[in-house]
Amino acid sequence: MTITLFTHPFSRGRTARWMLEEVGASYDVEVVDFDAPRPRALLDANPLGKVPTLIHDGKVITEVAAICIYLADVFPDADLAPHAGETAEFWRWLFFVAGPMEQAATAHAFGWDSAGREANVGFGSYEAVVDLLDAKLSRDDFVAGTRFTAADVCTASFLGWTMMTESIPKRPAFEAYLARCMDRPAARKARAADDALAAEF
Repeated sequence: MTITLFTHPFSRGRTARWMLEEVGASYDVEVVDFDAPRPRALLDANPLGKVPTLIHDGKVITEVAAICIYLADVFPDADLAPHAGETAEFWRWLFFVAGPMEQAATAHAFGWDSAGREANVGFGSYEAVVDLLDAKLSRDDFVAGTRFTAADVCTASFLGWTMMTESIPKRPAFEAYLARCMDRPAARKARAADDALAAEF
């Protein structure tokens, strides 16, 4: 089994690396310099030239949520895929964060307000999606309920970045959830590796 991760320390590649560490995978890292032409191997795999891009035994996986779900499936012993009673919450909130929540945070960061056009955008309103995720994480310790899963790798990574950039407010439920997730050994190991890379840029 060979796994190659194309990444950059200031990208969603941090989420993919964290997931790789959670499942205990052995992997190679190809760091993509955003100020240089994209490597041919990356463009062959993903013509958009985006990171993270994962290549596993010749198979290409892009989009960070898909990478996390794929790795949870390929490494079942890590027990990060949803159990039978967790599937509804797992899939609902994973796609909520990857879709409406990220779209709302991006719109907010760029100063675009959906007021009066809520019916025409997938997230409705920024305030509504923030309040909804706040209510969820005030009620449950983790996305699927009581247990850490692949959906938490994506959600915690998203909240960590967006709270740091102030595109999502630092609410108590968000900070408590982030602390629970980021204290995991795999999270600390991945963060240390990417922080060391970041020092080179």
